[in-house]
Amino acid sequence: MRTLLRGGRVVDPGSGFDGVADVLVDGGAIEAVGANLSAPDATEVDVTGLVVGPGFVDLHSHVHSVAGQRLQAMDGVTTALDLEAGLMPVERAYAEAAAAGRPLHYGFSASWGAARAQVLAGIVPDASIGSGLAVLGNPRWQRSSSAVELRAWLSLLDGELAKGALGIGVLMGYAPATEPGEFLAVAHLAAKAGVPTYTHVRELVEVDPAIPVDGSVEIAVAAGETGAAMHHCHVNSTSGHHVDRVLATLDNARREGSRVTVEAYPYGAGSTAVGAAFIEPDRLRMKGLRPSSVVILETGERVRDEARLRQIRETDPGAPCLLEFLDETDPRDRGLLHQALAFPDAIVASDAMPVYWPDGRTESTGWPLPPGGTTHPRTAGTFAKTLRLMVRETGTWSWLEAFRRCAYLPSRLLDDVAPAARGKGHLAPGADADLVVLDPARVTDTATYTDPTRPSQGVQHLYVAGVPVVSEGELDVTALPGKPLRGEPK
Repeated sequence: MRTLLRGGRVVDPGSGFDGVADVLVDGGAIEAVGANLSAPDATEVDVTGLVVGPGFVDLHSHVHSVAGQRLQAMDGVTTALDLEAGLMPVERAYAEAAAAGRPLHYGFSASWGAARAQVLAGIVPDASIGSGLAVLGNPRWQRSSSAVELRAWLSLLDGELAKGALGIGVLMGYAPATEPGEFLAVAHLAAKAGVPTYTHVRELVEVDPAIPVDGSVEIAVAAGETGAAMHHCHVNSTSGHHVDRVLATLDNARREGSRVTVEAYPYGAGSTAVGAAFIEPDRLRMKGLRPSSVVILETGERVRDEARLRQIRETDPGAPCLLEFLDETDPRDRGLLHQALAFPDAIVASDAMPVYWPDGRTESTGWPLPPGGTTHPRTAGTFAKTLRLMVRETGTWSWLEAFRRCAYLPSRLLDDVAPAARGKGHLAPGADADLVVLDPARVTDTATYTDPTRPSQGVQHLYVAGVPVVSEGELDVTALPGKPLRGEPK
């Protein structure tokens, strides 16, 4: 199948090209980019007045469902990867995604949390986001490891890398008191294997002076000592009001040659399991937050006090919740979010969460999605909201820079571990035919905290491996062209 996108504003962050051109797609690859291309046998699509660029590559998506990926498709995403948490066993995660079908490309890291839980607590992982959330609040895996235990779970991670994991996902923030030497051991493993790590850092020293090591300093030091490529997840949510200092720490590390990258999303609330270590009432207080900063996702309950929060954490530690860490209505807090996104080379990543329905389902193959689904609005709106804020409203980024942050830079982070990623994030002939075509005047998020499954607007066409998933702004429910992106053992 050949497709000719005619007359759009083509933005290629790989070459730096930004101008009117045609894009010819042949099957799953880009055949040519240029003016007045001729392809009589191709299906021609008039994209005059629209912006054509590489589809967005989301390094941080926990949706693991057709329903969630369809929301992300309407947000311009063509590749959705779970790299911060990962899934284990990774072979099972890939097999189950392939069996169910996916509208977007997918992939997983080796799960540090699951490997530790298996060795330290005897909890056998099942490659499920639901069971993964339930484990987060279990204190049995949050302790430091003995030498024997450390070797055991490092061996599990090494085995997952051999089976195609895209690096190592490290949920350090969920076991914040563990011995820092363990994190350094993970960095050494990653450096030896030639794969990145993706870390939810532990607490900052400004929040908890008794923490074994400051979370952002830890990742900078480990990258410097080992040479590993180390990615700092959602710097906006883990830094809060201390983002100035954190970004300065990361900037200094990069200037000294450390391979540290960073991501952010444009929301002032996060989402996780209510049993997470950092939602413990005393730790909330350290952050200047209150139980009322926590909203239980499936019921909408805003937690009234510490007694109620402790009760929920004990009876249902895996319950998904929102945690409000910045006030998006406050100009100073909005400025901190903007600063995180504007940081040089910061990557846009959503931290998309599953959609939950009142009957317990987390999947739906119907479209539009059935009413009553709850999630964080970042699942549906991260990329469109970022484009609205950073390009349309503030002019902080050009369209070229926006595609660089949303497509090119995340793809390049994966080049060494997954050579197939080299075809993503740019529009050179031979590159993957993962394309987004958007209306620059209309692209915007519509999802809110009270109505979080409303799809973004302005994505007119989306091609995944050359297959139209969105056409003329409408999603094709028959299109499941997503393919696995796997690591290749060295």
